[in-house]
Amino acid sequence: MISCKNISKKYKKVQALSDISFEVKPGEIFGLIGPDGAGKTTLFRILTTLILADEGVASVDGLDVVNDYKLIRERVGYMPGRFSLYQDLSVEENLNFFATVFNTTVEENYELVRDIYQQIEPFKTRKAGKLSGGMKQKLALSCALIHKPTVLFLDEPTTGVDPVSRKEFWGMLKNLQQQGITILVSTPYMDEASLCDRIALIQKGRLLTIDSPGKIADGFKKTLLSVSAENMSLLLTDLRTIPEVENCYAFGDSHHITLKNRTSRYEQEHSDSKGKKDNEIEFIINDLKVTLEAKNHLNIIIKEIKPGIEDCFMELSKNNL
Repeated sequence: MISCKNISKKYKKVQALSDISFEVKPGEIFGLIGPDGAGKTTLFRILTTLILADEGVASVDGLDVVNDYKLIRERVGYMPGRFSLYQDLSVEENLNFFATVFNTTVEENYELVRDIYQQIEPFKTRKAGKLSGGMKQKLALSCALIHKPTVLFLDEPTTGVDPVSRKEFWGMLKNLQQQGITILVSTPYMDEASLCDRIALIQKGRLLTIDSPGKIADGFKKTLLSVSAENMSLLLTDLRTIPEVENCYAFGDSHHITLKNRTSRYEQEHSDSKGKKDNEIEFIINDLKVTLEAKNHLNIIIKEIKPGIEDCFMELSKNNL
């Protein structure tokens, strides 16, 4: 459905994309996961025929993004990261306008947007610029769908939106997937990765890995510990001075650390050495706790945890510097 082969793009001295290759299957929700400046928007603009790549070839729905750009624009829906609808038009006027642009009507394709549009229909006379973040998001998605696209491009659609609206939005995407629409979505939120069928982790214009979220997490082979104490700032500094600690990053209310030359017990769950492995982890935790107590840390909590996508991203980023 979507194919990229060796796509590269440069803005003056900045290499935005470097040799990007991947494929998205029909009916799949494929996530492009990475921080701001990773190259996600540039790739979206290439695939939606808004800019040209310097190198490589790409196709959408079997059509070449250079030679068949007019046909592609008829078949795709694009929701850019920045709200780009007409703020001085009402909700209803925006939807009617975009339907007219694609030579269709709201009534003709209403079934596709009904579940989404019904949530903002009570405010159909309100100016788009006066809507809340979640309402703007729903209106933009409705406008991107009104011409019944086969592929939907969503560039960071949940950025700046409250957690409840984020959850609702992903529920909408799952419903659209069931209707046969292929979805390519980008996000800086690592927790949204688990909602995709497959993901590509991207950093500084390069792909780090491509797979299902579960398989990427299973590929993390190092011991991962969660550490917390009363003074989290000082704890972060002290953990980074301990020779056995390979990496240490702040993760919400705890710090995640990896240890040098040690594999994870999750890799060994069905191994005969499991008991020995558990004893080894317990020894490591106790030894680390003693070290931190000697540095006057209080209420120390240390436990082994299973890695998430953000842990995998940090590890892969370090290895690809």
